[in-house]
Amino acid sequence: VIYICSSPDTFRALMLLALEAGLSGEDYAFFHLDLFGQSLQGAQGLGSRRPWERGDGQDVSAHRAFQAAKIITYKEPDNPEYVEFLQQLKHLAHEQFNFTLEDGLVNTIPASFHDGLLLFVQAVTETLAHGGAVTDGEGITQRMWNRSFQGVTGHLKMGYGSETTDFSLWDMDPETSDFRVRLCPEKTMPTEKDTSPLFSRPPPPPPPPALGGDFSTLKFPTIPGHPRKSLDKRSFGGINQKNLRKMQLEKELASELWRVRWEDLQPSSLERHLRSAGSRLTLSGRGSNYGSLLTTEGQFQVFAKTAYYKGNLVAVKSVNRKRIELTRKVLFELKHMRDIQNDHLTRFVGACTDPPNICILTEYCPRGSDILENESITLDWMFRYSLTNDIVKGMQFLHSGAICSHGNLKSSNCVVDGRFVLKITDYGLESFRDPEPDQGHTLYAKKLWTAPELLRMASPPVRGSQAGDIYSFGIILQEIALRSGVFHVEGLDLSPKEIIERVTRGEQPPFRPSLDLQSHLEELGHLMQRCWAEDPQERPPFQQIRTMLRKFNRENSSNILDNLLSRMEQYANNLEELVEERTQAYLEEKRKAEALLYQILPHSVAEQLKRGETVEAEAFDSVTIYFSDIVGFTALSAESTPMQVVTLLNDLYTCFDAVIDNFDVYKVETIGDAYMVVSGLPVRNGRLHACEVARMALALLDAVRSFHIRHRPQEQLRLRIGIHTGPVCAGVVGLKMPRYCLFGDTVNTASRMESNGEALKIHLSSETKAVLEEFGGFELELRGDVEMKGKGKVRTYWLLGERGNSTRG
Repeated sequence: VIYICSSPDTFRALMLLALEAGLSGEDYAFFHLDLFGQSLQGAQGLGSRRPWERGDGQDVSAHRAFQAAKIITYKEPDNPEYVEFLQQLKHLAHEQFNFTLEDGLVNTIPASFHDGLLLFVQAVTETLAHGGAVTDGEGITQRMWNRSFQGVTGHLKMGYGSETTDFSLWDMDPETSDFRVRLCPEKTMPTEKDTSPLFSRPPPPPPPPALGGDFSTLKFPTIPGHPRKSLDKRSFGGINQKNLRKMQLEKELASELWRVRWEDLQPSSLERHLRSAGSRLTLSGRGSNYGSLLTTEGQFQVFAKTAYYKGNLVAVKSVNRKRIELTRKVLFELKHMRDIQNDHLTRFVGACTDPPNICILTEYCPRGSDILENESITLDWMFRYSLTNDIVKGMQFLHSGAICSHGNLKSSNCVVDGRFVLKITDYGLESFRDPEPDQGHTLYAKKLWTAPELLRMASPPVRGSQAGDIYSFGIILQEIALRSGVFHVEGLDLSPKEIIERVTRGEQPPFRPSLDLQSHLEELGHLMQRCWAEDPQERPPFQQIRTMLRKFNRENSSNILDNLLSRMEQYANNLEELVEERTQAYLEEKRKAEALLYQILPHSVAEQLKRGETVEAEAFDSVTIYFSDIVGFTALSAESTPMQVVTLLNDLYTCFDAVIDNFDVYKVETIGDAYMVVSGLPVRNGRLHACEVARMALALLDAVRSFHIRHRPQEQLRLRIGIHTGPVCAGVVGLKMPRYCLFGDTVNTASRMESNGEALKIHLSSETKAVLEEFGGFELELRGDVEMKGKGKVRTYWLLGERGNSTRG
């Protein structure tokens, strides 16, 4: 039984009458529709009495009767805006009218009046902005329909002539005898302590016949003194249809069809870094690289992050938030995103709200915004008009829907899919927007498309405004027309911060980009000026912009098929030229990289590494190793600056490297003033290695005699050389900066030959001397037995020169 009573006392009297009639809470529940909670004085803190307490001797009976009562009230808002509004209302009531405002649901009336007036003012403002008048009652009313906005009572959703309202259901607590909220929008399931008859009662009887059935058998009670009014099928149909729509809406919100689990995302191989010195990746080189689906690394830009979700490639935008509260407002934002279906808006796939992987998934457009700014791609005016029309169509649809405005429209949010259709992204979901940085180049670069009236606000709305979107479109239109970057001003090279400061100041005339267009584009320039007008009301809506663009482009709208084929052919030709250019650049860089690799490692070893093969260590029976250093280098370094020492060694080893290129040798390494060369590996050359090293040593000795030290031109370097022949083991050591190293006693002996030699002389071991004698033609001189560390006495020789009739195999 539902009672609608005008006062709490009337309801109390009815409850006592029901108790006297023998009705109790086990049989019925009495629902009292008390919208402003006047019956709940004690429960709401409006007084010390409880609903049944009157002090008239009937409190005990009333207490028993109220156990079957359920009281329905408006749900009092609990958002911070309502609390602040209530404080201001109390203050004004006391200061201006000397009236003390008590707490209670009745205070929702002035809050609702405030939100209603706010809705009316917004509708009037938009009507005036679109050329309407204050007296246009029908137009103003239509602008209030199907609209959602944030008021002091919370997030409000207007239907066609009505507002959806939340209610609370109060029930008596059997333990404390106090009334408390049992059901409200945020509490739809009973708790473990909820043992009242509301939740323990058996299931209700079957519902009445379905819609369209026979209602003639339904009986309705009559109220004494009031005639019975008949209810036809249309009345029930209208009521049930409205309830069904609301139930369907609540079901859709609760189902969370948008939710994506992070585990369901599969990594994609398309996260490639396109680094190009000859072209920029987005329409703006100065600001759009901070776009929503684009990131930066230094001065280079990369495409959107991608992943596979249910087998489809999607763009993944990470959200820099610790967590997302799934409030009713956020759920509606996600629902509105799922409802959008338009050819010029990227499709919303879903969202992941699992910390720390909070992200948004949208349709991936493979061409991004590269096609708009890439200097290698020629865009004729037919192509530019086509892209511009795509932007206008997408924004017109967005402005006419529940999202109302974009708030972040810029060129990097205009992406092109595989069919050359431009689509707008990063719209809606204002609760998911990343907080902007406090300052810096990034912040100012992102605001180059922002309207001046929004720049002047301390806290501009996250979703921006429709007039602000039109201003942003004007800036993008100038980018497409001139292709010179965002906010291009002829003759000025201003930073984003300087541009934003001049736009915000409101100079006269207003500071705007250049309009250096050809004569036949004067109408397009006039449209740009109207779009970025200082007064928001002077900016044309997108519907009017679409009509104007159609007039500008009449000559190109005759044959759509020819235009499309021309566009595809033009892009294909540009792409072929670009591929050829990039291929040549790649081959040149590959040649340079291989040349550098061959200088670091032997050619045969480098080829093995390029093929991905493992370079195994290899033993060589006979090679000849050359060691040399500079006598007195330590004293020379102490008397020179570090830069002079580096210059000296660089000059010397550059000279040596040029000399050894004429011989079959491989330079192993240089350490300080030490220089090590080997012959006979990694490619074996029989016994020729001793001849090659001997001739190379004589050539280096001649070169050092004519070498001049830059900072000491009068001083001559004294080179000391040692050579030895024997077996070694060689292989590549290390993965990072790999080195081709030699191991074995032959290396140590060659080093001892060098350290025990003399300046400007070539010291040979007896093993090397024996190999050289096989070929003949070399002038050798016995030095004698020399005591060497770890070797004892070793017989050695001096290499004096080579006669002209020697044999080189």
